Amino acid sequence: MITERGKSVYKGVAIGKISVHKSGEQPVKRVHVENIEAEKERFYAAKTKAQEQLKGLYDKALAEVGEANAAIFEVHQMMLDDDDYIESIINMIESQEINAEYAVASTGENFAAMFAAMDDAYMKERSADVKDISERVIKVLTGASDQSMTADEPVIIVADDLAPSETIQLDKSKVLAFVTRHGSTNSHTAILARMMNIPALIGVDYSDDWDGKLAIVDGFEGCIYVEPVKEILDKKEAVRQEELKKRELLQTLKGKENVTLDGQKINLYANIGSLSDVASVLQNDAGGIGLFRSEFLYLENSDYPTEEEQFQVYKQVAENMGGKKVIIRTLDIGADKQVDYFNMEHEENPALGYRAIRICLDRVEIFKTQLRALLRASMFGNISIMFPMIISVEEVQDIKKILEEVKAELKEASIPFKDVEIGVMIETPAAVMISDLLAKEVDFFSVGTNDLTQYTLAIDRQNPALESYPYFRVDHTAIMRMLKMIADNGHAGGCWVGICGELGANMDLLEDFLRMGYDELSVSPTFILPLREKVRNTSLK
Repeated sequence: MITERGKSVYKGVAIGKISVHKSGEQPVKRVHVENIEAEKERFYAAKTKAQEQLKGLYDKALAEVGEANAAIFEVHQMMLDDDDYIESIINMIESQEINAEYAVASTGENFAAMFAAMDDAYMKERSADVKDISERVIKVLTGASDQSMTADEPVIIVADDLAPSETIQLDKSKVLAFVTRHGSTNSHTAILARMMNIPALIGVDYSDDWDGKLAIVDGFEGCIYVEPVKEILDKKEAVRQEELKKRELLQTLKGKENVTLDGQKINLYANIGSLSDVASVLQNDAGGIGLFRSEFLYLENSDYPTEEEQFQVYKQVAENMGGKKVIIRTLDIGADKQVDYFNMEHEENPALGYRAIRICLDRVEIFKTQLRALLRASMFGNISIMFPMIISVEEVQDIKKILEEVKAELKEASIPFKDVEIGVMIETPAAVMISDLLAKEVDFFSVGTNDLTQYTLAIDRQNPALESYPYFRVDHTAIMRMLKMIADNGHAGGCWVGICGELGANMDLLEDFLRMGYDELSVSPTFILPLREKVRNTSLK
């Protein structure tokens, strides 16, 4: 038996045969060409076909994993139109009189190395994307098929890493677990594992001769057992069966209240990134939507989404939720979410730069368009509006002035709307320290614990180099003290308070949140029923 450890990105136990996935990289030879113009045309034709393939992958991802996770394929389409990338390829074909395949491969390697050497975590991740799009163009040029991984039976996928295009083409019914040598907790593979509710490990040093062997992936312990002995196999199978029973039992909690043994209630809402995620919200019996990330509307478009386009989406989600609360966060781009047509300048530290509400207050017409759409949609359900990255009372006051201007414009045009609740995300230390003042301006607080932890602890949460030692401590004393301060100040000022970051799904801290008096937790839909079970078995006395 071989035992290897890694970092778990999703818990659970899977048992099955291993399928070692080899990278689809094509060996490319340097060939001298006589007809330069014809070779350039070959490249342009291949680029166009690659973009058509990516459009197909986007549509497939849209249906399976929602707009937010499908957006990467639109990013890839745009990257293929990057002037610097194209110019490098064309220059190599012209100056060196070489074949398009070799020019694409060389340019891909050069650009990938350039991105990998950057300090910014977002830009580092573009290294893998450049490799992915370059390999796609090479496959078109060589006539190689763009095949997905296939298997006759469900398998454990083991690989160096998986590109977005590889993960989305998988037959999900044939995947038991993911195990990769590289990647991070925010990689595409990790996101897919969470969406599919299957165990996944990263940072595992595997061997090619594992292919076809029986294995156990234990996402609870962060281990993979290859050719396990009977004792381990029996033990882990018992754990797996217990987990299956728990999932079945959780279904019996649908329709039940989120109330502790001593009578304290809490709302359990869901975080979503697209309209298609609403089905999961309803399936898991969430009490509402605590965070609807509206930026997918901007990420999936090649130009600014119109008021009507936004209105239709907000209206549909409000109607689908049948009167349950839907909290929609206004545009939150910048940092790790870049949109080309916004034409934002390069920043040395985008996480601390021009992003979220700062863009909205600077580009007021874009902001007003979204607010008009949101207010119009309020007539079709129970919509609340939430503003991200707040650091001052003045920002909130300016937001409220703009909101009143939009209301006046709608009234003048005889367009109906409701007065909606407004809230702010508490995700900076500054917002925590002035939460007593902010509470006088808004109806609710929602704590974005991911960014709050990052900014408070001075930790880049997307940097895998910081995962080996627990620097990113969600239960850090500083964070817990801040959470208590936010709850106390919010309630004193008449606000209800919630948590919408990943911390909200932490079972070990649930009792702490209840004791602090949090009114709401907003988590991924799959965590709703497990949290409900925990709440109903908790006593605060």
